Amino acid sequence: MLLPKGGVTWKSTRSRLPPWRALLVLVTRTRFLASLAITGMIILLWRGVTRSASGMQSFYCYGPSKSPMEMSTNEMVQWSSHMQTPVIFNSHQPYEVNNTSIERMDLNPVKSTPQAVANSERVLLLTPLRDAAPYLSNYFDLLYKLTYPHHLIDLAFLVGDSKDDTLAVLSAELQRIQDQGGKVAFRSATIVEKDFGSDIEMNVEDRHSFAAQGPRRRAIGRARNYLLYSALKPDHSWVYWRDVDIVDSPDKILEDFMAHDRDILVPNIWFHRYNSDGVDIEGRFDYNSWVESDQGRRLKQQIDPNTILAEGYKEYATGRTYMARMGDWRKDKDEELELDGIGGVNILVKADVHRTGINFPAYSFENQAETEGFAAMAKRAGYQVYGLPNYVVWHIDTDEKPGNA
Repeated sequence: MLLPKGGVTWKSTRSRLPPWRALLVLVTRTRFLASLAITGMIILLWRGVTRSASGMQSFYCYGPSKSPMEMSTNEMVQWSSHMQTPVIFNSHQPYEVNNTSIERMDLNPVKSTPQAVANSERVLLLTPLRDAAPYLSNYFDLLYKLTYPHHLIDLAFLVGDSKDDTLAVLSAELQRIQDQGGKVAFRSATIVEKDFGSDIEMNVEDRHSFAAQGPRRRAIGRARNYLLYSALKPDHSWVYWRDVDIVDSPDKILEDFMAHDRDILVPNIWFHRYNSDGVDIEGRFDYNSWVESDQGRRLKQQIDPNTILAEGYKEYATGRTYMARMGDWRKDKDEELELDGIGGVNILVKADVHRTGINFPAYSFENQAETEGFAAMAKRAGYQVYGLPNYVVWHIDTDEKPGNA
């Protein structure tokens, strides 16, 4: 091809282009358009194939490289570690209960701890009463002196089978103690009346005779259980059993006992008795707090299961170790002794022990009843039962005749 003289110019190029009408006819021909469409499709298909090939090169298989049946535990964990499925929870609006007949009791926050005062833990103080009018004035004087915050203590009493003026005197003393002012008033006071038809005479000789012990302990067990289940509330952390005929006790007894953090704890029970020279013989009162012996275990295997053993009587020799014969109030008051039986003059119990169902059997439980049966039942359930040999609470002198333990 020969180029024009002077090089390629617009004019020379234009002269060689086909006329515009001829070009238009060419572009609009069906054959040309079909060729153009086929060419475009071929280009698009080619680009799609090349993109798929490049995508295949970046694709990762999330399945195992071999059959799960052939994988070890470690390989199974490794390949499945990425497979956590996202979970979306639908949030719900709180449900509001406005029905006044529905009451909610949440026992989870109710604890019994050594820091009871700081945690404002509430105490239920329980006392069963029968023909107790002569002792009530001193009883309430001692309660008044308790240093545990009175607004955290609920009082409850069961009056049953009384022939004297126990109910009237109790009501008057409660009125007196609660009217002392808001600073010393107790949180509440409850009186439960229940007669059990007990016909056991209450004079000292009959009350403490061996023949009376079985029926007497069963009757007291019933009274304690009626009182407990009538007065125990969901917010009580501790239950404090205290007899009416205590003569003297430390003002900080609740705080002292709570500091031990035991499920069940009792002190030593003694009494004052003065001889002709005015010397206090410091008599030992409560033989129901004891440590079991091999002799006692053998005895229970030999006697009728319905027989209720009573301590301090020659009819059944148990050979047990009595806490009443141990200890000295002049020594370390916090020394502990694990017990198998306890007396009922003064008991501090974590409320959950009672809520679990541990009560005072009014029948023979492992040949024991009432407080000793309570200790046996608690130990069977795995609770701690302890006494403090050197921590003495003073009981009235019952003037019992010699011959018992």
